[in-house]
Amino acid sequence: MSLSDIIDPFSRAETPPPQTLGRFIGWALRGAWPVLIPAALLSATGGAFEVLTAKLLGDVIDRTLDSSASTVFAEHWPFLLFCAVFFIVIRPVIAGLSAFVQSVVMQPNVFNLILSRVHRYTLGHSVTFFDNDFAGRISQKEMQTARALNDVISEVVQAILFALASVVGSILLVGSIDWRIGIVLVAWVVAYGFLLRFFMPRIRTRSKARAAARAMVTGQLVDTVTNIKTVKLFAHDEFEDRAALDAMSTYRDRFIAFGHVSSAFRLCLMALAGTLPVLLIGGALLFWSQGFVTAGDIAATGAVAIRLSQMTGWVSFTLMGIFANIGEIEDGIRTITPAHTLLDTPGAEPLSVTEGRIEFREVGFAYGREGGGGIEHIALDIRPGEKVGVVGASGAGKSTMVALLLRLYDAEQGGIYIDGQNISEVTQESLRRQIGMVTQETAMFNRSALDNIRYGRPDASMEEVIAAAEKAEAHEFILTLRDHMGREGYEAHLGERGVKLSGGQRQRIALARAILKNAPILVLDEATSALDSEVEASIQEALERVMEGKTVLAIAHRLSTLSEMDRIIVLDRGHIAEAGTHEALLAKRGLYARYWDRQSGGFVNAEDDAGEAAE
Repeated sequence: MSLSDIIDPFSRAETPPPQTLGRFIGWALRGAWPVLIPAALLSATGGAFEVLTAKLLGDVIDRTLDSSASTVFAEHWPFLLFCAVFFIVIRPVIAGLSAFVQSVVMQPNVFNLILSRVHRYTLGHSVTFFDNDFAGRISQKEMQTARALNDVISEVVQAILFALASVVGSILLVGSIDWRIGIVLVAWVVAYGFLLRFFMPRIRTRSKARAAARAMVTGQLVDTVTNIKTVKLFAHDEFEDRAALDAMSTYRDRFIAFGHVSSAFRLCLMALAGTLPVLLIGGALLFWSQGFVTAGDIAATGAVAIRLSQMTGWVSFTLMGIFANIGEIEDGIRTITPAHTLLDTPGAEPLSVTEGRIEFREVGFAYGREGGGGIEHIALDIRPGEKVGVVGASGAGKSTMVALLLRLYDAEQGGIYIDGQNISEVTQESLRRQIGMVTQETAMFNRSALDNIRYGRPDASMEEVIAAAEKAEAHEFILTLRDHMGREGYEAHLGERGVKLSGGQRQRIALARAILKNAPILVLDEATSALDSEVEASIQEALERVMEGKTVLAIAHRLSTLSEMDRIIVLDRGHIAEAGTHEALLAKRGLYARYWDRQSGGFVNAEDDAGEAAE
């Protein structure tokens, strides 16, 4: 194992992330401390060596003054040789080793360790979490939190511990020269600490506000770009520009507020830093004139004063960056770490599907609202291998039933059972692995056609992928694909959300994905809605083959696609209004028959309806 592999950058966190800063940092960095601690010691050693250089300079001057020009090398060659070895070998080796640990062992691995843990936790949030925010903003928060925390740790190890070792060493050095100079340096360090204590919390607060505003700009821009076709179709370039400018204006205001406090900090800092050489060198000269210190002591004190004065600006801006990053971390914690609202129950077992029986037992769900919406008192028993269609007006509860079956939400009343197992008591992953799904709004990744189909079963062979594509009537058009990078056929990328495909092509890819998954339960949510009649007819044959031996729940507005179902359920305002076969429901002359008449283009039954009403 190489040194770069000491930290496992993708190790899993065993617990959810805490919502307080210190505990969150501990959670994110667990497993990295065996590298962070040696890295900190190397950095502190480098800081101590900076003070040692000043001490060596003073000793060289004193020994030179105590000797004649002709005897200085003969009398002091061991010391001078040590100085040469120190500057040419020891100091560079420590600096190089510290830089190697920082840039090769620590930073790349710590960043990925934090990001992988934050991203895994984010993926575990319920659909509602993502529905309530911008996709771009959430991804921005993940990257922002990982980058900011990685920068904080790197700067603390590389700069702050280096500086602390330098300050402590400097106090010891000048204190050994004259205790009064040491007290002056201590007093200056205390004043510097008060300056930091005043400004850093203000920088942290304003950085947090700036980070939140920046994330909103990202979210707004991503939202616009994601929906660019809608923007173009409605000719709303100017409208979207104004929305973006509003977000940018807020970000600009937050940036200016941050700039005010940072510039005031810089002014006070430079003024304080300028006093240090005056105090230390002036004090050393005073005590030299009184015979208390040597010329070498003046040189050592001067080197320390100038070094600390220069370091003051560097360290302070590093601290400003650290506190700014802490503000960004806290902003990310607030967004990403809320508790998961949809969890596996303790001791949840994987779902075992032996038959594929689905039962809705008095299920109710209203999205947490009162006064309607969702579904109520749904009692439905779908037998193993039965094909059930679900119809109803928009808002009747069709998609809600599917979402509850997939446990994207938990039922508020009643329960859903598969082969006698309450789906709220099995693992979510095992539940969704047993259900194949083709939706109305087909989800595509900006990956190859092969990857999009293989998403149904990542270990599928190329032959199996092609067979699934052929069953879905997708193979022929896939062979004609070519992307902007020159990739062709199954290797061609489909663009974000599959924008390079027609609606029908996207749904055929999605159908191929479901075919490849080969789950015992199949859910079709408007699976052929984007297809023309000719393609729909060919795919309908494929669907019939795919549905063989599976329990099927199919939602459709186009009732002709459901006429061959074993049973059809008609939803109305969240309730089951009618149930039966296609022929039985037509004969009933109820809600389903009215839907059928409208889609058949016939008002041919209007007189019959009127006659029945008169009777």
